[in-house]
Amino acid sequence: MKCSGDFMGIELLKNLYFRIPLILRLLLTIFFLMFIFGIIIHYIEPRQFPTIFEGIWWAFVTGATVGYGDYVPLSTEGRIVAILLILSGGGSIIFYISTLSKLTVNRENDLSDGKVTFKGSDHIIFIGWNERTRQLIDMITDNNKKIHLVLIDNSLQNIPYKQYPLHFIKGDPTEDVILEKANIISAKRVIITADISKKERKADNFTILTIVTIRGNNKDIPIIAEILSNNRVDNAVRAGANTIIRSNDFMSTLLFHELLRLKSATPFEDVLQLLHSQQFCHSKMPEEFVNKDFLYVSDHFSKEQHLLIGLIRNKEWIMNPPLDFILEKGDILITLVKW
Repeated sequence: MKCSGDFMGIELLKNLYFRIPLILRLLLTIFFLMFIFGIIIHYIEPRQFPTIFEGIWWAFVTGATVGYGDYVPLSTEGRIVAILLILSGGGSIIFYISTLSKLTVNRENDLSDGKVTFKGSDHIIFIGWNERTRQLIDMITDNNKKIHLVLIDNSLQNIPYKQYPLHFIKGDPTEDVILEKANIISAKRVIITADISKKERKADNFTILTIVTIRGNNKDIPIIAEILSNNRVDNAVRAGANTIIRSNDFMSTLLFHELLRLKSATPFEDVLQLLHSQQFCHSKMPEEFVNKDFLYVSDHFSKEQHLLIGLIRNKEWIMNPPLDFILEKGDILITLVKW
């Protein structure tokens, strides 16, 4: 019974040992060898190595081929122990260092290839890599370098993780396992850009399917989605998107203004600079401004560096109304605020 119990104990230790990560196993092996050789040399030459600690110190120095020379075995038996130490301990340390270097290189490659799970929180997830995504990442990092960014894309082979300030995950965002690798449950929000390499209908259908998958994994996360076709907007909202970006409508409007612009105007550059330095803000009408005219309320907001440009009433946008336009209860004020 005792032998059986000892055998089971040894098997349990073996199982625990081989479940430890390789780099830790090597480190434990090195420490074990150094302790054994340190104890042996202490008992073989107690005058040269008065304490076990001094023997262990000699074993580490000798095994690492540093060789300070402060402790040296003098007897034949001690030198034989030193030879065995150099052959076994030295090889183990070299193997440990080479393994550590290999793991570091593999880690960098896995990060670039999108194979590493993201373990942070309060991050922004981008789905789809294109020029819009790249520019958006640059804008975000210019304003706040502390925000963690995660990119999910299936078309890229790799992204040099040192070149872009984001964590890349290669895979299909309509698969739960890929969203779990991006830690979707702890993310702050998700941005889905349309794949313009596909036909509009196919690109929008993929976006909607992605929204459904995201919402199934995190019911509360804000989702910003780019939709190309107007007839797909309602489906995207029903799928769970909080904000819909209709890029085609926006570009068509800009082109219209560019075609009919005055000679002294530059609509595209004006809008670009406006959105780069300002952001729109919607706020409910304060009770104190009910039945006040637009000029009065505009002056009040300008003192706080908020530029009042219009309002929303009964789902109708009223931009740049007359100065004597009377505001009513329930109006939503649209202002521009600096970043």
